[in-house]
Amino acid sequence: MTEVRFYHMTRSTLEAALPQMLEKTLERGQKAVVMAGSDARVEALNGHLWSYHDRSFLPHGSKKDGYPERQPVWLTIEDERPNQAEVLFLTDGATSEQLEDFQLCAVLFDGKAQEAVQAARAQWTGYKDAGHNVTYWQQDEEGRWSQKA
Repeated sequence: MTEVRFYHMTRSTLEAALPQMLEKTLERGQKAVVMAGSDARVEALNGHLWSYHDRSFLPHGSKKDGYPERQPVWLTIEDERPNQAEVLFLTDGATSEQLEDFQLCAVLFDGKAQEAVQAARAQWTGYKDAGHNVTYWQQDEEGRWSQKA
């Protein structure tokens, strides 16, 4: 079964946490799919990943760019894996019925939004009941991730 990590963002935003996680994914030679909750979020992430840091960017694409099989990071609202990614990032409460196609799924949720916390709890239960290896990660005071469960 797929390893599913729940990342409870208490110190940083998605825009701060996601690029760091994507960098690590690409450093390991893996591809990623980022599933967002809306087309507007895909567009916002698209712009952000090109400009989040002065000296670097993350190569990525979405349906507007085409050539999904060539994209190391694919941004989407669809439950898809067109680039044969090993890692799935779920944001904005997005869910996937295809977890078994990925080695790792990272569920990122805003710890300051009660509805996001409740949605993550429901996802946790569903993925655990489906037999996936589920872990919970939370940020410490310095913003570093530590496994809590």
